[in-house]
Order: sequence, then C-alpha cells, then structure tokens
Amino acid sequence: RIKGAVTFTLNENPVSGDPFCVEVCIISVKRRTIQMFMVFEDRVQIVKEVFTPEQPCAVAVDGYYLCLALTTQYIILNYNTGVSQDLFPYCSDEKRPIVKRIGRQEFLLAGPGGLGMFATVDGISQRAPVHWSENVIGAALCFPYVLALDDEFITVHSMLDQQQKQTLPFKEGHILQDFEGKVIVATNKGVYILVPLPLEKQIQDLLASHRVEEALVLAKGARRNIPKEKFQVMYKRILQQAGFIQFAQLQFLEAKELFRSGQLDVRELISLYPFLLPTSSSFIRSHPPLHEYADLNQLTQGDQEKMTKCKRFLMSYLNEVRSTEVANGYKEDIDTALLKLYAEANHESLLDLLVSENFCLLTDSAAWLEKHKKYFALGLLYHYNGQDAAALQLWVKIVDGDIQDSTRSDLYEYIVDFLTFCSDQDLVWKYSEWVLQKNEEVGVQIFTKRPLEEQEKNNINPDDIISCLNKYPKAHVKYLEHLVLERKIEKEKYHTHLAVLYLEAILQLKSVTTDNCTETTELLFKLRSLLQKSDLYRIHFILDKIQGTDLHMESAILYGKLEDHEKALHILVHELKDFHAAEEYCIWNSENRDTQYRRRLFHMLLSVYLNPGASDCALVMAAVDLLNNHAAEFDAALVLQLVPDSWSVQLLSPFLAGAVRQSIHTKRMTQIALGLAQAENLIYKHEKVKQKGTLILLSDKKVCQVCQNPFCEPVFVRYPNGGMVHTHCAANRHLNSNGTHHSSSSSNQT
Repeated sequence: RIKGAVTFTLNENPVSGDPFCVEVCIISVKRRTIQMFMVFEDRVQIVKEVFTPEQPCAVAVDGYYLCLALTTQYIILNYNTGVSQDLFPYCSDEKRPIVKRIGRQEFLLAGPGGLGMFATVDGISQRAPVHWSENVIGAALCFPYVLALDDEFITVHSMLDQQQKQTLPFKEGHILQDFEGKVIVATNKGVYILVPLPLEKQIQDLLASHRVEEALVLAKGARRNIPKEKFQVMYKRILQQAGFIQFAQLQFLEAKELFRSGQLDVRELISLYPFLLPTSSSFIRSHPPLHEYADLNQLTQGDQEKMTKCKRFLMSYLNEVRSTEVANGYKEDIDTALLKLYAEANHESLLDLLVSENFCLLTDSAAWLEKHKKYFALGLLYHYNGQDAAALQLWVKIVDGDIQDSTRSDLYEYIVDFLTFCSDQDLVWKYSEWVLQKNEEVGVQIFTKRPLEEQEKNNINPDDIISCLNKYPKAHVKYLEHLVLERKIEKEKYHTHLAVLYLEAILQLKSVTTDNCTETTELLFKLRSLLQKSDLYRIHFILDKIQGTDLHMESAILYGKLEDHEKALHILVHELKDFHAAEEYCIWNSENRDTQYRRRLFHMLLSVYLNPGASDCALVMAAVDLLNNHAAEFDAALVLQLVPDSWSVQLLSPFLAGAVRQSIHTKRMTQIALGLAQAENLIYKHEKVKQKGTLILLSDKKVCQVCQNPFCEPVFVRYPNGGMVHTHCAANRHLNSNGTHHSSSSSNQT
C-alpha cells in the first residue's frame, strides 16, 4: 500500500531498466510533494521525493521528466537533476487542469482559451495546438488522435495535422481516460469503451471522400503502429489509390508523383484507356480495385476535352517511365500503348519512337497504324522488325499515289537513301528500275553512295550495274563518273566507256543545236578533263570517233597523249586559233616531266608560230607574247636563231631581259656550286695532308706486319696505327676479310 496519494500516474518510459517492476509517480497529501516509487511484486520502494514551488494537482511522467500542473502554471521538472522549466500560466481554481503524456518527451496540456497545447521536455511546442471547448473535462490519447470530453461532446483531433476529425454527442460524462490503448469514458451511471475504426478503414474512408492529403498524412502517421513489411505494402496501395483520385480530378502533376512513389504497375493506368493494352496482354486489374472507374469514358463522362488531356498526360507519363525500372517486364505493353497514343494524336514523336529502340508489338501496332493511315510509320515498324520488303512495298505505294500519307514530302529520296544502305541485294535490284524511272540522277545513288566497305568488296558487281543502267543514260554517266573519278578504279574499259558516253552526249546535243548550251559546255569540260588526266582509255579508239567532228581541242589532247605534239599544236594554232589553249597545252603536257621536255614543247610551239610559210600578223604577235610571257621556258640562243632579223630589240625586250636575267642567275648559281665543290675538295686535300704529315722511315730492317718478311722495294701500305705491310699482303688480307668483317680496327683505314 502507498498511503496519502492524491493522484498517481505510471511512468511508461521507466528509467530503472528492471523488467520486474513498474515506476509510479504520486502526488502526495503532503503539501507540495511528489513521490516516485518502484513497485515490485512483493514490495514497494520509494525512489525520490521532490518538493514543488506550488501545490501540484495533475502530473504526467516520461523518464526523469515530470510535467506538472501547479496552482497557477504548468512546469517541466527533471526530478533527477532538480532543473525546472516554466511552460505557461494556468489557473487550476477556475478549470480542471489536464496533463497527458502523448509520446517520448512530449506532453499535451489543457491551456487557456480552450486550446490543447503540445509541449516537449525542453519547453517548446513542435505542433500547432488543438482547439477544444472552454469547459473541457478530460483528455485521452488513441494514436494518432487526442480525444477531449466536455459537457455535451467527445471531440477527436488528429495529432498529425491538429484538425478536428469527429464529434461524438456524449452527455453527463465526467471521466475520459486511455488505458493500454483502450479509451474509457464514464458517466455517473455507466462506463463505456470507445472503439476506433482500424486505421486502414479510416484511410479508405478518407480516400473514398477524396480527402487525399488527410489520408496520406494519416497513413504516414500510422507507420509506427504497423509492422514494416505490412506498412510498405499498405502505403504503396494508398499512394496508388490517391494517384487515381488526383488523376480523375485532372491533377496530373500530383497524380504522376503519387504513381511514381507508389510504384504503380503502369498497366493499371493504361487499362483505363480502351484498346491501348495489346490483345496478347495477360494483365488483370488489382483486386480490390484501386479506383471505381471502368474506363476513361466513364471517368471523363464523355467530355472530349478532358479525354484529350488525359491522353496527353498518359503520353508524357509513359515516355518518362519507359526507360526506368517501372517498365521492367512491361516494355511491350508500354511501348505499344505509346505508339497507339502517338498515332491517334498525330504526334511528332511517333517517328522518333519507331526509329529508336522500342518494344512495340508488331501485330497490334501494325493494325493500329493502318487504322489511322500512318503508312510511313508502319513501314518504319516493319523495318525495325526486319521486314524491309514489306516496308518498301508500302512506301512505294505512297509515292505512286496508291495510298495517301503526307508524313514525308521527300519520301522518294528517303527510299533511295534506304536502298543505298540496304544490305539485301535482292531488294536493291528489285526496286532499282522503279527508282531510276522516277529520277535517273537521284536514283543512281543506290549504287554510287553505297557504304565504302561494301563497294570495295564489290558485293554488287559494277559490270552488272552498268548493264542495268544502259537504259538510263544520265544514270549511266553518273555511275561511270563514280567509278572513274571518285573511286579511281584503274580499268581501261571504264575510262574508255565514260569518254565514249561523254562524246556521244556532246554529239547528240550538237546535232540538235549549233550553239553550245550550258549542258554541252559542261560535258565538254568533263570530256577534256578526263582526256587530259587519264592515261587508261583507248586513245586511237576515241580519236577515230572524233574524226570528222569539230572537236578540235579534244583531238589536240588525244594527239598530245600520242606524243604527236606538232600535230596537236598545229590544230590549236591553225584550226582553233586559240593561242592561250596552245600555251596551256605545253604546260599540262609537261607536268611531271623534266625541264628539257618542257623546253622542247615551248620551242615546238614557237616554231609553229614562226612557220616560214605563215605571214599572219596574229601568229607573229602570238610568238612575241609567248616569248615575253614565258622567257624562262626557252633556250635564248636557239630563239635568237629562229627570230626574224627584222624584229626590233624593243619588241622582245621583256624576253631578252628575262633571258639575260636567267642566264646571269644560272651563271651565278653555277659559280656558287663550283665554289662549294672547290671548298669541299680543299677540305679533303687538308685531310689527306694531315694523313701524310708524319715522316715514315723505311729500311731493310723493317718487316711486314702480316708476313714478317723485310721490304724489298720502296712500296708499302701504312695503316693509321703506324703499322706497315706489303701491298700484296694488304690486298690479300682485304680479300680474305671481305664479307666477314673480321679485319682488325687497325686495317679499317689506310
């Protein structure tokens, strides 16, 4: 028995650590006294007696901390250290004080103005107060709620958001207490127990009322009362339910965050949209259901604007989650649904989806794209699934106008590009005629722009391509240009063939009109360039084809290739009268040749100009210009013999000045070379003198180092180390050591 107790409370956070006792705090009848007891099964032991500045009338305890209602105020008292902390004033004479421990180091107090105040042992409040009535009688804790009793009602407030959640009519109550998780309320006539709904039921009721925030707050608060594994499962489901509630209210940002946090099986969301899930999908909705909607039509009640917004949200959400862990196991369902949404909305991302890695199911996706007339996209789908033949067949129909799809205005060029990089040769041959008939010059790219490594392997034989292009002259030329000019294949037949095609095209154009059009000029330039730069074509064959035409320049180039320069220059000078072309002829024909060859060509041209039978003033001026402009290319002495005596020095002054300058330059350069050679020779002479500088005495007492016999005549070989040998011994030794390099270092130099 503990005598003299006014009121008592149990310490639910005991400090003794003894499992076989409980700690009890007593307000004693002794004035201003608090007593702490340890109660064992067979005895009671007082631990501490504490005196307070005023008479205590209510107490709650947590560890060493006492929360006391005194006569005029509430205080926190540490009975171990004796340190006290004033909280706030309160008149116990006017109202009954209430002190409740609600958790570790936290208490609930009945404050002035009908407020339920929360206070920690440090004397601060970490929660907003709850609003009670002015005449509150008692309070109880049933986590996460605090209940308050007054004359007419029991009110229920949440500790999580301090909001009033429920009001229960209850008259004549005078005791409200919680005992080991149970809440007891009593009147003068009876005792009642308040039974809370299970937290899960409470949360579901809140969700049913679309009170999402409250449901989530309550769910988080319930964490401490539910085992971890069970809580995680429950909380994920609550987040998913909340997400669907927000989704139904078109709060898409909030819904997305809830779906992510709740790790929603994305098919739950897709299944709301009719026909989006593939027919092969085995998905069955969660049971019990996460929402109350059959599909999107019911959710939006047929409102097309809302439906469009929902579809736009799903597009965005699926695009975000398709590359995350959320998509694991459901990639086909997600990508197929995304494709269907893009196709239906005519969205630009449809093509991006199909040309990147995707898991769209072919059967479902193909039917959907066909339904929405997305034939180009359907071709991309076929291509991604390795069905290039089906893709090309579809695209060709679009270009031919058999089916309508305006996705790409450049679809023909796209098909050409596709065939260019297509590794299936049968497909390339199958559609080669079609692309060439549409546009020869673009269509030939399927052969000319193929990957370099494929061309080098000659996977498609160039001769087969040339045979195919016989019906298409422009493409034919383009392909041969590709072989000869770009790939630089050195085969006579290709070079000759290209030259013949150029020639035939030029003659064809000339037969239609006598004036050179742009096309003729361009072809002439190409033919001349080929004839000049290539050494592989059959010169006589081309020359025979040119005979009888007005292609004089080309004839000259061909004669030049045959080294018949006089004839070539005669054509240029007398038939074409193109003196500039004659000079250019000498220059390009002497490229990579020695100076004498170049000089011979220029002298030959000068001879053509100064032909004794020609008295044309233009030829004379051309000869003067040639000499004056290319003085360095001539042998001045020979020129002076050719030039008529009647020409004045002034007429040839630039040539003569250049020739003299060149002659002086040559002389000076020769003198320099001679001087350098003489200096080098002097160096060698000096070295020789140095070698001869030591006096050598030869007597009959000296013997040969090789044969050890004396010298019989004054002829010998001396090595750098001073040793002397017979000339024949030195020669023999040199022969014996040749190729073996075994001769000593003394014999390396004589």
